[in-house]
Amino acid sequence: MNLFLKIFLWFLAAISLMVGVVVFLNWTVQTEPVVSRWRISVRNQTGIYAATAAQIYDSQGEQGFNAFIGRIRQAETISEVDVIGENGKVWSAEVLNVNNYSDLISKTAASDAVEIELNEPETALSAKQFVLRNGEKYVLIIRWERPRMTPFFGESPFRYLRYAGLLLTAFLLCWALARYLSSPIGKLRRATQKLAAGDLSARVADQVGNRHDELAALAKDFDVMAERIESLITSQQRLSRDVSHELRSPLARMNVALEIAKQKSNGETAPVLQRIETESQRLNDMISRLLTLSKLETGSQDFDRRELNLKSLVEQVAADADFEANAKGKTVKIMKADECRVFGSESLIQSAVENVLRNAVRYTKDGTEVEVSLSNGGGNAVLRVVDHGGGVPEAELSNLFKPFYRVGEARDRGSGGTGLGLAIAEQSIRIHKGSIKAGNTADGLEIEITLACQNREQ
Repeated sequence: MNLFLKIFLWFLAAISLMVGVVVFLNWTVQTEPVVSRWRISVRNQTGIYAATAAQIYDSQGEQGFNAFIGRIRQAETISEVDVIGENGKVWSAEVLNVNNYSDLISKTAASDAVEIELNEPETALSAKQFVLRNGEKYVLIIRWERPRMTPFFGESPFRYLRYAGLLLTAFLLCWALARYLSSPIGKLRRATQKLAAGDLSARVADQVGNRHDELAALAKDFDVMAERIESLITSQQRLSRDVSHELRSPLARMNVALEIAKQKSNGETAPVLQRIETESQRLNDMISRLLTLSKLETGSQDFDRRELNLKSLVEQVAADADFEANAKGKTVKIMKADECRVFGSESLIQSAVENVLRNAVRYTKDGTEVEVSLSNGGGNAVLRVVDHGGGVPEAELSNLFKPFYRVGEARDRGSGGTGLGLAIAEQSIRIHKGSIKAGNTADGLEIEITLACQNREQ
């Protein structure tokens, strides 16, 4: 679960909890006072109704009494009115069985006060005894509708729209807060990925906006770090390029001097001069590779691009590598070669394939073969080169494409490697928006190059 979703859900849960607590407190705070006031009102009204009923009967007789009871029954909060004598005689009743009220009648007659029963959740009974002029005693029983708490959003039929409005407001507010907090982190992450992928111009402070919090400070610190890294790497590349250029002239003069010395050499000095020539050629090759790598890293040179037959290119490079490998008791064998056409620079792609193949030939064991396969699938051309040189430690795989990196110092020096071949291959493939990776097999190393195939119908 990403940070945005976590913040969003936490905000939403917090707001929902707060709304729930407000509703609960509103209900609990209002319930007790309302019920208390209602009980007092019921007692007062029941007492007044009983006294008034006795007075009306004494002054207006039974007809006036019945009219008064009828008016009471019409009240909205009253659902039932009964008049029952203390001996069970029914004067006026709306129930089928008045015996259910016998306990209430007895209790009321004994106390001569208003009695209330709250046995039912929706209604309540109140009772008050009154005495007529002739001495007869009756009990006035009234069934009252209990007070209902007004819903938090009222009783309007549109209250559900209010619920929806509240939820929508909470949702949008939580989304905005979560986006505000997590957006700079996402921008920092994307800038970090660009920097890790080699885009040294990646910056993020301008994208964060006019914030004045810790995330804005972090973005500024990131820009300072990125600028420092870009400066260091640019200086390193410039130094390598400048040193390589400066060394070429002394090397050229040394080679001229070496040729003159070889003409004047004798049998004793010839081996020494030959050794000097070998080291000079190696140094010249390293400088050439350094310049090539510098151009690839800085993008200072434009390369001609066109549609290429990758199968033919791989077959040609493999044939040349096999010729060189045969002299060392090794072979290069093409296991599979599908038709693949790519768009790019022939020199760069050929250089990448050559470097990978020569690296494999250099380290595969004597008497073994380097296996090459080219497959076309899913819109990509995939070239795999497998040797039988024992592989490299898993922790070292990601470092194979770094300039001058050596897994085994003594072995690389003995093989004549400079540590630049795979670095050049990686940069060449990167320029073509492809990928190159290394992995161990059972007894060797596999290099896999992926390039996008060219659609000939376009």
